[in-house]
Amino acid sequence: MNGVLQSIFTIILTVEFIIGNIGNGIIAVVNIIDLVKRRKISSVDQILTALAISRIALLWLVLVNWWFIMFSPGKWMTKRMVGILHSIWTAFNQFSLWFATSLSIFCFFKIANFSNTIFLYFKVRVKKVMAGALLVSLVLLCLNIIVINVPENIFIPEYKINMSYSLSLNNTQPSVLFSFANTIFVFIPFAVSLVTFLLLIFSLCKHLRKMQHSSQGSKDISTKAHIRALQTVIASLLLYAIFFLSLVVKVWGSLLLERKLLLLITQAARTAFPSVHSCVLILGNPKLRKASLSVLLWLRCRSKDRNPSVHRAGAQLCGSSCIS
Repeated sequence: MNGVLQSIFTIILTVEFIIGNIGNGIIAVVNIIDLVKRRKISSVDQILTALAISRIALLWLVLVNWWFIMFSPGKWMTKRMVGILHSIWTAFNQFSLWFATSLSIFCFFKIANFSNTIFLYFKVRVKKVMAGALLVSLVLLCLNIIVINVPENIFIPEYKINMSYSLSLNNTQPSVLFSFANTIFVFIPFAVSLVTFLLLIFSLCKHLRKMQHSSQGSKDISTKAHIRALQTVIASLLLYAIFFLSLVVKVWGSLLLERKLLLLITQAARTAFPSVHSCVLILGNPKLRKASLSVLLWLRCRSKDRNPSVHRAGAQLCGSSCIS
């Protein structure tokens, strides 16, 4: 049974790794090509590119860590290596979360419509708001790395690694504290994304009430922009919630006896956010959607070895998607 579970979740993680690398790779390549052609890049494309690159690095780190632990547990997972690995994973994970949160903040200020003075002040200074959010993320990242490393050197004398590739401590209480602290640092960007989502809903409701008293009706440009943004944010927030809940479950699971199934489920759930969320971002962005469709068309033509005219059509579609 253990071998079956190991094989199933290895396949799941491999599929998530492939999907995440393809999705994030398309986002990064399309925006980089656009930058080379136009010599400039929009703020949202800058965020998307940084988010994609950080997630590709995170997915590779997760996959390499998974395969090393599964095939050679105990050979390289020393106390020092665990600390380094936790620090690197924390850095890429925090960058990924805060870039996703920055994207939610940017969409909120660009689409929402309030007459509040504070909102209008930040709306015209959205780039400074994004810079401030990234600065806060760097400060929190430094604090997070300090929390997971300094107490570890003081309170944890040694690690015990068994063949079930789950890391256990001689004393489980410090592990709970570290996992809880890490969950708190993850909760901060999650809470910011949740607030922007609720404010977007409030802005849409307010806009719809205003449209009901006018002759334009409810299907104007602003309403459609609100709805498209909410569709993307809802999917993003759902994946974000799954990611956050997996961390909470991991904290509670560390209070119990060592459970391999719990470790496997939480690992697969955490990997789903940087992987599947790239597909959500592609579907919500017309330029990225056209580029991904052109890639799929090109792959389909290559696999079926169709006539050259179809290949040229796919290449032309890819070029037009990058320019648009």
